[in-house]
Amino acid sequence: MALAEAGARGRLLRWPRVLLFGDSITEYSFQENGWGTYLAERLVRKCDVVNRGISGYNTRWAKLILPRLITESTSADSIVAVTIFFGANDSALKELNPKQHIPLEEYAANLKSMVQYLKSVDITADRIILITPPPLQESAWEKACLAKGDKLNRCNATTGQYAQACVQVARECGTDVLDLWTLMQKNEDFSSYLSDGLHLSTKGNSFLAAQLWSCLENKLSALPSLLPYWRDVDHTNPEASLL
Repeated sequence: MALAEAGARGRLLRWPRVLLFGDSITEYSFQENGWGTYLAERLVRKCDVVNRGISGYNTRWAKLILPRLITESTSADSIVAVTIFFGANDSALKELNPKQHIPLEEYAANLKSMVQYLKSVDITADRIILITPPPLQESAWEKACLAKGDKLNRCNATTGQYAQACVQVARECGTDVLDLWTLMQKNEDFSSYLSDGLHLSTKGNSFLAAQLWSCLENKLSALPSLLPYWRDVDHTNPEASLL
């Protein structure tokens, strides 16, 4: 059978998608032992995990990009889950990092705007997961800043205010939320979750992956495996199994 004829007989295979939208903590999630890699491995043959992490970005910039990533006409119907994971940059101290800093009230409004946009393209609240920024280990991050000739430009108490705002937005919008800031600090030595005081270590990636999977598992458990297991393919008539 010619390929063109096979294509005409079989319906187009479309993998559902999980979209990870965030800053560097999302961008780095596909590195070795990253939380995005963990999700992709768990969901292989069920859906694609798409990394749309953009290092250094805040919610002011993110809300401008989101409609360019997802539109109702081209992609929203294939998305089974979206994570929105911003705040580590928004919560930077204004006087020391004015380019990335976003005022707390605007941060909350931007998150709400992004959730409302997703709803407007028919991505329902039950498919949206907000993730708060993780806690900041100030002494380690200060070393990273000093190495670049900068002063400590974030503090954990301020990051916590942004995390609380994220939780409140999720409550108001009816979405799930993963309060990473609070969950990680249940461990007294939360520094082990962080590689440089801000970004996730291998342990932090594993922690986030496990927490996020507990949110996603019920949402995605009904997704079928795409294409039959190889032993179930009729080798004498593969077209019957595969088209």
